Amino acid sequence: MAKRAFFLPNAAHELPDDGSDPSRTLTEQTYNRLRQAIIEGQLPPGSKLRIEHLRQQYGVGAGTLREAVTRLVSDALVTAEGQRGFRVAPIAMEDLEELTRLRVLIETEALRQSIRYGGEAWRQALHASYAALNAVDYPIRAEQRPHWEALNVRFHEALLNGHPSAWTQKILRLLSRHSERYRRYAMGLPGLLRDVQAEHREIYALALAGQEARAALALEAHICTTPHLLLQAVRDGRLVLHSSSDSLSI
Repeated sequence: MAKRAFFLPNAAHELPDDGSDPSRTLTEQTYNRLRQAIIEGQLPPGSKLRIEHLRQQYGVGAGTLREAVTRLVSDALVTAEGQRGFRVAPIAMEDLEELTRLRVLIETEALRQSIRYGGEAWRQALHASYAALNAVDYPIRAEQRPHWEALNVRFHEALLNGHPSAWTQKILRLLSRHSERYRRYAMGLPGLLRDVQAEHREIYALALAGQEARAALALEAHICTTPHLLLQAVRDGRLVLHSSSDSLSI
């Protein structure tokens, strides 16, 4: 099967706020903007977060900004340095390998449980999420990235919601946020060819057909593609990644 060019996007996926608390809405907006800036590399790994500069850049108060940054610390996307402030968390290939291992372990089992116990409501939700994702034209254009990423997240969540576990969902949401940082580097690789639409189609078809073993294998291959592409780029000398023990990992 011929593969097509594919630019894997990154975007915030937070649920919309109901607007009942203006201060909360502002904090959510600031948090999402900062998180996106970290994922997109506008705030590079290891860089210092200068509160006063960011406060002026985003037009918010120091309290709002610090609350948003504190949430990012909880997400492990930012590290606190005691009295020295905050830095964007470093990234490294070995961290991606660990993230991938955990995602494969948890997501494939969650998919098996969904296929085994998911009812008609799960099937309908999965079909709707896949149809919406599949309707996007490929390759993904830059202006489509936020919309595509939101649909992509919805599809992956729908896959695993047949037998939902609150703890599983929380852990996977955290792992997904960190995986996005590495996908940005894969997205920037020159000459990247990946038929992600075919990958999604295979997982979707196998899940609906009740073939849990084959569906789990297809999902594992899908999850592992990004680290595989990055590792190959490192071996080829097209990308330099450093050890997580370095002060700046990329």
